[in-house]
Amino acid sequence: MRELLFRNLHKQRASTEREIDAHAYFHININTSMATKLLALACIGSESHGNLSPRPHYPSMPKYPKGVSVQESNLELGSEAKAVFSVMGMTCSACAGSVEKAIKRLPGIREAVIDVLNNKAQVLFYPTFVNAETIRETIEDVGFEAKLIEDEIYDRSTQVCRIRINGMTCTSCTSTIESALQAIRGVQMVQVALATEEAEIHYDPKIVSYNQLVKTIEDTGYEAMLISSGEDISKIDLKIDGVRTDHSMRAIKESLQALPGVQDVNMSLKHNKISVSYKPEMTGPRTFINEIESTGSRSFKASIYPKVGGRETHRKEEIKQYYRSFLWSLVFTVPIFLTSMVFLYIPGIKHAFDTEIVNMMSVGMLLRWVLSTPVQFIIGRRFYSGSYKALGHGSANMDVLIALGTNGAYFYSVYSVLRAATSKDFKGTDFFETSAMLISFILLGKYLEVLAKGKTSEAIAKLMDLAPGTATLLTLDDEGNVMSEEEIDSQLIQKNDVIKVIPGAKVASDGFVIWGQSHVNESMITGEARPVAKRKGDTVIGGTLNVNGVLRIKATRVGSESALSQIVRLVESAQLAKAPVQKFADRISKYFVPLVIIFSFSTWLAWFLAGKFHWYPDSWIPFSMDDFELALQFGISVMVIACPCALGLATPTAVMVGTGVGATQGVLIKGGQALESAHKVNCIVFDKTGTLTVGKPVVIDKRLLTSIAVQDFNELIAATEVNSEHPLAKAIVEHAKKFREDGENLAWPEAQDFISITGHGVKAIVRNKEIIIGNKSLMLDHNIAIPLDAEDILAEAEGKAQTGILVSIDREVAGVLAISDPLKPGAKEAISVLGTMKIRSIMVTGDNFRTANSIANEVGIKTVVAEAKPEQKAEKVKDLQASGYTVAMVGDGVNDSPALVAADVGMAIGAGTDIAIEAADIVLMKSNLEDVITAIDLSRRTFFHIRLNYFWALGYNVIGIPIAAGILFPSTRFRLPPWIAGAAMAASSVSVVCCSLLLKYYRRPKKLDKLEMHGIKIE
Repeated sequence: MRELLFRNLHKQRASTEREIDAHAYFHININTSMATKLLALACIGSESHGNLSPRPHYPSMPKYPKGVSVQESNLELGSEAKAVFSVMGMTCSACAGSVEKAIKRLPGIREAVIDVLNNKAQVLFYPTFVNAETIRETIEDVGFEAKLIEDEIYDRSTQVCRIRINGMTCTSCTSTIESALQAIRGVQMVQVALATEEAEIHYDPKIVSYNQLVKTIEDTGYEAMLISSGEDISKIDLKIDGVRTDHSMRAIKESLQALPGVQDVNMSLKHNKISVSYKPEMTGPRTFINEIESTGSRSFKASIYPKVGGRETHRKEEIKQYYRSFLWSLVFTVPIFLTSMVFLYIPGIKHAFDTEIVNMMSVGMLLRWVLSTPVQFIIGRRFYSGSYKALGHGSANMDVLIALGTNGAYFYSVYSVLRAATSKDFKGTDFFETSAMLISFILLGKYLEVLAKGKTSEAIAKLMDLAPGTATLLTLDDEGNVMSEEEIDSQLIQKNDVIKVIPGAKVASDGFVIWGQSHVNESMITGEARPVAKRKGDTVIGGTLNVNGVLRIKATRVGSESALSQIVRLVESAQLAKAPVQKFADRISKYFVPLVIIFSFSTWLAWFLAGKFHWYPDSWIPFSMDDFELALQFGISVMVIACPCALGLATPTAVMVGTGVGATQGVLIKGGQALESAHKVNCIVFDKTGTLTVGKPVVIDKRLLTSIAVQDFNELIAATEVNSEHPLAKAIVEHAKKFREDGENLAWPEAQDFISITGHGVKAIVRNKEIIIGNKSLMLDHNIAIPLDAEDILAEAEGKAQTGILVSIDREVAGVLAISDPLKPGAKEAISVLGTMKIRSIMVTGDNFRTANSIANEVGIKTVVAEAKPEQKAEKVKDLQASGYTVAMVGDGVNDSPALVAADVGMAIGAGTDIAIEAADIVLMKSNLEDVITAIDLSRRTFFHIRLNYFWALGYNVIGIPIAAGILFPSTRFRLPPWIAGAAMAASSVSVVCCSLLLKYYRRPKKLDKLEMHGIKIE
């Protein structure tokens, strides 16, 4: 019930945010049931308690088509689609800005995110108004090559949600619920099954929400819980060989649509491709392939459609393009350099090149003109194209600076050559080497930059490579004996498949062990260095390495649902998300290029006027130049030394490497926002259960206060608590099982009129006895007297950091249970290390004061807030923020979600495969507190590199531009030739990327190496 209430609040909040354009949020959608729960829980903090300031995670501004209001859009826009494009040719944030601006001018664009580092553009749009092809053409109109990588349509016209219903006893109950649901506008079809106690509802989400459906069921008198909202549909692309006609393709489509669990089938005869959307719990790709190959005359062959145009493919192609361009430029530039710089000092050769052909035009002049022209207009055409498109859309980028600088040198040189050819006394100088060498050095710089940028995304490539290519599928009989083995593509694994994993092989999918025992190395996923023992019933994660035994595992989560896929999507999304500090670079980039052009022209004009009016001695003018040419050199140097690219790369490259390094160490950081907030943290609020403690409570003491038999006592408390999902209830049931003589499989006595009192305990009737189990306040609320003996036992237990539970039978306290949740190994040392980092630690828990204080004293935490409800935890976070602290909240991501959202940085600890994606900013895969330290230290190190990048990028421009303008020339006669200025500009971008790449060598603080922080197992 509480979860459903939280979901209602979240839905209301989401609806409100859609209507307020300036406060819209763009959330990462990760398709797991745990993430959905956490997202729903996360919203109560800011909805229920108005003084919790909402914290923007990934801000975006939804754009509706021209003439469509926000309210109308909800009814008229229909389906929403996402398209990802590969965009080749972007060099800096100005390029990204041009693409983003052009896309957002189109009608029906909801959001556009441009990733200049990975040359990708992600666009959310409404297909009713615009399609992916139009968007691609728009990107190409801006001057960049675009290719569609991914195209998904989220059809909002019909969704299917499943709801679990408790309390149904007969078919009249199902009819009542069906009638109530069908009376709701927007509900298209309802099926309520008594046997499974579930309802499947087809509905239009634009008219009715699943929260309203849940509420309607509850209003009829039943307890309802949402299982899925209709968004957990998988999709796969299949390649069909042997299809030659539309009729054959339609026959295949119809046969697939007839399969249970298939939601939608789209076909493309041109590409021999079929896309199938399906429910993974009901069917899978092997079923589709078998169906296709058995259709018609059995002449069709089906296979997984090969993925083309991935990130690495485009990166390699871009590297090849720059490499080829650079080599061709060298072919022409090296002879130009030799004729203008080297051969002039070799007497015989100098005379040959100085030979005049027509009037004063020499052989060297003509040769340099011929050689530089291909470099300028063929090899350097990318700069012309880029600058033309940028200027056409009212913006300026680095291509504009390069085109202006090289054109200035080239066309002045052409003027000099033509003037020499038509004059008998003109002695001019050409600068063909300047334009050619400038383009060559810039191409070299871009080649090195792309190489370096490719290394920043290696973390994702490594994660994706963890998935094995093949798996061994077992077919078992009813008794579990192996009937056959078959090696299949790992993409063909379906839910509930049994997979064999031999020593040294990778686990092919998430699942649990049904046979065998071994040790599995999970370091590539969780960062846990030691292999983890696995036996029957234990869960395994896809992509991990089986060390020494043979395992048979049953697949539970495959494809996009797997933990590995979720981590990859999370890291990819994190690398797209901008850190707030990047806004600084974006603001500078808007004005940088125009200001540089103005300053360049001013530099040329100042030096030219100074020369004309003899404001400096003629001796300052180098040999073979005049005052105009000297001024032109200064102007061109200013134009080409300025580098907006370094500013644009400063933040995203560091964020990419930082998040990638974190992922390899089991610390999943959700982007620049989380990094920027985490490095400022000076106060951490810890939850107790599952964070400072192991989170697996056990009964360690039991005192009976009446003459009841121990076995009867255990039966009564277990029969009551078995109906509760609370960890303490499970501990009590497990304790009672140890004393049963008839085995664990027999049922406990029936509990009637069971009631769970949140935060206090439970109540039920068992064997005609009223059983109340809970804390002291629950007994007092029911007017049950607490004996002095029970008071003393409670005080003793709480003094030992144990939780005291009272048991009342027929309104008389019959016993006291002492439950202990052991402290995590290394918790005390971790708190101590945080203290040395000048971070204050606080514990906030719902447990009683004595237990909380005892735990706090044990770990070294001085400030404790006990008996706090979830909303009170969030209140404490807000109080600390009001006091000037930057607060991080560390919790398990469920009960602590309001506080996780309210904190500046929310950390979900011990997430394992059930990743608390939506609730937290940082997800810690292991249960060790050392990862809290690692996360903060990594964020500090990453932000240090971001600062270093900005210091270099800004310092380079602040120092380099004045030097290029000739500020040192009057005193030292030092001037920066344009080709050297161009080389410096290229080097600045490479240096910024290399500085970010140093993060790849990050090592956690040495203090942590001394700590013994191992997981413990409760027997």
